[in-house]
This record gives sequence, C-alpha cells and structure tokens, in this order.
Amino acid sequence: MNLTLSFSTQRYYRIGVSTFYFIQGITFATWASRIPDIQKALNLSDGLLGSVLFALPVGQITAMALSGYLVSRFGSKKILSIAACLYPAVLLLLGSVTSLWQLVGALFFFGICGNLSNISLNTQGVGVERLYRRSIMASFHGVWSMAGFAGGLISAYMVADNIPVFTHFCIVYALGFILMLAARKFMLPRDAHYQQASQKQKIFVKPDRYIITLGIIAFACMICEGTMFDWSGIYFEKVVNAPKDLTRLGYVAFMFTMTAGRFTADWLVTRFGVHRVLQSSGIFIITGMMLAILFPYVGTATAGFLLVGIGTSSVVPMAYSLAGKSKTMVPSVALAAVSSIGFLGFLIGPPIIGFISELSNLRVSFTLVAILGLGTTIMAGRLK
Repeated sequence: MNLTLSFSTQRYYRIGVSTFYFIQGITFATWASRIPDIQKALNLSDGLLGSVLFALPVGQITAMALSGYLVSRFGSKKILSIAACLYPAVLLLLGSVTSLWQLVGALFFFGICGNLSNISLNTQGVGVERLYRRSIMASFHGVWSMAGFAGGLISAYMVADNIPVFTHFCIVYALGFILMLAARKFMLPRDAHYQQASQKQKIFVKPDRYIITLGIIAFACMICEGTMFDWSGIYFEKVVNAPKDLTRLGYVAFMFTMTAGRFTADWLVTRFGVHRVLQSSGIFIITGMMLAILFPYVGTATAGFLLVGIGTSSVVPMAYSLAGKSKTMVPSVALAAVSSIGFLGFLIGPPIIGFISELSNLRVSFTLVAILGLGTTIMAGRLK
C-alpha cells in the first residue's frame, strides 16, 4: 500500500471508511432501540429475552473464522461492500418476526453479518490509520457512536409517532444502502496486511500479558456498552417507570456523552495521560450506574446514564491505540486480539443481564454491571 498519498486522497479514504462505520452503528442502534417493542410483541419475559439474545453472539462466533478467511481471500473492500448490504437488510427480518424461533434465526443471521461487517470494516480502518501514521481510531468509533445516537433519536421519534417496527427498519435499510453506494468508491483498494506480509512479520503470535490486560479493560467497558444498548430502554420502562415517550431517554443520554467523549479522546489523553484517563473512566461508569440504581427516577437515571456514557467513551479507542503499539505483535493482529476479548463482553453481557433479572430484578443486574465497569480502573493500574 502506498503510504505517501496526498492529503486529499487520505481524507477521501477516511470519509469513505467513516461512512461504513456510520452504517454499522445506526444498524445496530436501530435494532437495540426497538428491543422493548419486539419483546412486547412476542410477549417475552426478561429471562426468555436473555436466552433469545444469545443467538446474536452465537452467530458472531460461528462466523469468526469464516469472516477472517473471506477478508483475507477476497479483500476487505469486496467483503465490506457485501456485508454493508446484508447487515442492514437483516433488520427487515427482525422487524417482521412473528414467533420466538423466527427471532432466534434472524438474530443468528444478524450476528453472522455483523461479524463479517466488523472484521472487514476494521481491516479498512487499520489501513487508513496506517496512511495517516497516527492514531485516528477514536474518530472512527466516534462516528459509530454518533450513528448510534442518531439511531436512538430516530427511534424515539418513531415510537412517539407510533411507527411500526418493520416500517422503521425499512427506512434505515434504505438509508444504509444509499450510503453504501455513495461511499464504496472511497474504500481502500488493498488491505494493510499486504504491507505487513511483505515485511515478513509473524502473524500468529500468542498474546502476551500486555495484550490480555488491554483485552480485559475493553471487556469491562464493552459489557457496560452492551447493557446500555440492549437494556437501557427496558430499565427506563420497568424500573424507572418513565412515560412511553421517555423510555429511550436514558439510551439517548448515554449515546450523547459517549459520542462527544470519543471525539475528545485524543485531547484528553494528551492533556492527562492515557493511564489516568482509563482509570477515571471506570470511576465514571460505576458512579453513573449506581446513581441510576439507587435513585431510579427519570432525572437521576438520565444523569447516571450520561456519566456512564462519559466513562465508556474513551476506553475502547485507547485500548486499540495501545494495542497498536505492541512490541510483540503486528498492529492489526494485536488490535484483533484485544477486539475479540473486548467484544465478548459486548455480546454476552446483555443475555446474562436477562438471566439475572429473571432470578432477581434489573437493579441487581445493573449493580453487577457497575462492579464490572470498575474493572477498567483496576486493570488500568496494571498497565506498564
């Protein structure tokens, strides 16, 4: 890959890849924000919903090896073009389910397409970052979060206007398809791993303690993110007892501060240092969660979710940035290792919340998430 491209060309690549992050973010947020409606339509209990949600991570794990092979074999540009069509299209299946098993099957396929999109998109992101020769991963995550915030606002409008789930999902699919067509010509034609291979660097290396620690930090953060995506609306509905038009308020508040935090992450790290920011993030997470748990009212719960958004905003981008500086692994492979550990929390967290809620209640479930969120602070102290 040519690393001496003009600034304008680099910018076009960055805009193009950012567009695909937006597509991925708004697709997932659209699904997550309508979970309460689908739960009601199918009359699912919290425990049963938790079981159903496991279909998504099963699909993700099932597609892990296949996605890596396809991206290596055909290149991320071609695979991402296909995945960016399929991933939003599965929303149409999710919006039209009428039975439990249809939902399970749709979520399984949603997980497969999501993993295919995630691996191919991050491969593109790594390539663009190499062109800039500095960390820009936080801005990509900021775009993903911005899309999630937009998805939450759109969902709030759709719910307030009594727009059916299927109609809502059709609109988002059409938007994603148009954006994909517009951005496809600005994708990187070749992947960064071609450059790495030419340098004869080892690709398969056992992660060391440093990489595993970063993965645990990402895990602790992303289990909180997953909880906010899948359960914040249900928490506001069942625990906070918010009015119908305010059940998405906590989710929107979380996405707002998370998005803003990711666009300021680089400045914060420069000003205060990466370790201090990571340690502070865990404090923000547990403080916000406990505020919403101890005082389950609209105002206090919203304020708590705002703090959780601040706490989770910078953790994953910083973990990826530190992974890219590994002395024992190729940057892209180190990023993949940290991402795999971290994303596990994002996937298994929401189903576990459902199981615990069925045994006790949602407030107990959220307390466990708050304690796990503090793990970011604890593990950051172990980084050298």
